[in-house]
Amino acid sequence: MARDFYATLGVGRDAGAEEIQRAYRRLARENHPDVNKDPQAEERFKEVGEAYEVLSDPEQRRRYDRFGEDFRQVPDDWEQRVGAGAGPRGGRVRYTTSGGGFDGFEGVDIEDLLGGFFGGRGRGGPVPGADQEAALELAVEDAYRGGQRHLNLGGDREYDVKIPPGVLDGQRIRLAGQGGRGSGNAAPGDLYLVVRIRPDRRYRLDGRDIHVELPVTPPEAALGATVPITTPGGEVKARVAAGSSSGRRLRLRGEGMPNPKGKPGDLYAEVRIKVPKRPTKRERELYEELAAVSDFDPRRT
Repeated sequence: MARDFYATLGVGRDAGAEEIQRAYRRLARENHPDVNKDPQAEERFKEVGEAYEVLSDPEQRRRYDRFGEDFRQVPDDWEQRVGAGAGPRGGRVRYTTSGGGFDGFEGVDIEDLLGGFFGGRGRGGPVPGADQEAALELAVEDAYRGGQRHLNLGGDREYDVKIPPGVLDGQRIRLAGQGGRGSGNAAPGDLYLVVRIRPDRRYRLDGRDIHVELPVTPPEAALGATVPITTPGGEVKARVAAGSSSGRRLRLRGEGMPNPKGKPGDLYAEVRIKVPKRPTKRERELYEELAAVSDFDPRRT
């Protein structure tokens, strides 16, 4: 059965990029194997990732909307072949889609028009190998640093993959010629490794920006302090201003995910004031003394 990527994400065909991204993030969280123990969750997670990979890329989405699941077989010059609207016999061309699948052209011979658009299927011609995809799951730290990764896809399909630093969830790494085999001496397809960054309780990624919680003591929050922050790239120091309350955000420019081609992201640390669960006798005395002399009322501030 043909897959409908829009139905997989639960969005309409007119959905914008932001709606598609929101749907993907929600479904990815719900179905991630580390979170959802349903035996079918991992398969749904992969389907959601594939649907997002296609619909979040304008070029892939345009091809998918035209040709359904056959879109990966469409040559690069398809718009030049079809866009002019004139078939080889001089007739006008009309294409329609239904449920994401390709219905066909009206008034012309599809094979004549496209010149073996899909590799000459049914005519005995050479068929190029299909492009393939595989998930490459990474921890946040591994995505931050990049480096070499050994990947085993089963059998003799083993690869040493170079991961660029700062790779993001949904990005693809292309291994040329490592996809499906072609027939009739046709070229093989490519293998695309789709990056999936595992959820992490310490870090929340928003594009290249990284969000973390910064626990501080009441004295640090009240008086100000320089405190360490653990990031995917190591420990950094940040200054907490005096009088900081929980929820205050510190911005550390350039400390987010690296960007080999441009500006790195930022790190946002949100202050969270923590108190001891079992204060010592002396701590309790000092807290009681503070309560007695302080007229600060946070409920009236």
